[in-house]
Amino acid sequence: MILAGLQKNSFIDFPGKISCVLFTTGCNFICPYCHNADLARGEYPARFELTEIIDFLKSRRGMLEGVAITGGEPTLDRGIFDLCRAVKSLGYSVKIDTNGSHPEVLRQLLAQHLVDFVAMDIKAPLSDYRPFSRNPTIHERLTVSIRTIMESAPAYEFRTTCTAPFVNETTVEAIAKTIEGAACYVLQPFNRRAVCLDPEFNRRQDPNLLPEMMQRLKALAEPFVERCIIR
Repeated sequence: MILAGLQKNSFIDFPGKISCVLFTTGCNFICPYCHNADLARGEYPARFELTEIIDFLKSRRGMLEGVAITGGEPTLDRGIFDLCRAVKSLGYSVKIDTNGSHPEVLRQLLAQHLVDFVAMDIKAPLSDYRPFSRNPTIHERLTVSIRTIMESAPAYEFRTTCTAPFVNETTVEAIAKTIEGAACYVLQPFNRRAVCLDPEFNRRQDPNLLPEMMQRLKALAEPFVERCIIR
């Protein structure tokens, strides 16, 4: 497995832990506002062999507590199992970011106790994923992933990037109902400074939601989940 990036330390990517961040490349979604456009296209801004990552992690024992694996979409690469095993063998906790499109991979990772924290992005109500995925079974696959995470993950959160025109009061309430009873639902304001997968996305309209709207979305979601936060 070749990793496409390494962020050597982070205080925000793994809740409650000081971590590094590993980036995989390639994604099966086409989110126009994606801020990791090069990784979504399957490019390699950098190249790290697994042995290099292991050497780095060995050198950071006592300084780092966890490893966050993001992308791209990490579940597309079957090497994710070897990566997680290697990281766990060094005593680190593992967090994985996913779009939820491969529930069978999530199920195996959790069954083998290779992941300690799962963060799944939910882009929109599951019946309205056309701007993000062309997979005709995506609704069913995401439903299975949500159920698997809520039933099996040691710790988890669901996240929605809040950007116009995809997110509003109606869509957030629908998402919150879909994950009713979830431990944590995170609303993330869109970063307009990002270079998006669709380079025209920021130019055609203002995709940002005002702080007042973010608070309204939070209030709508809170009755359905244990905790809703704006990050």
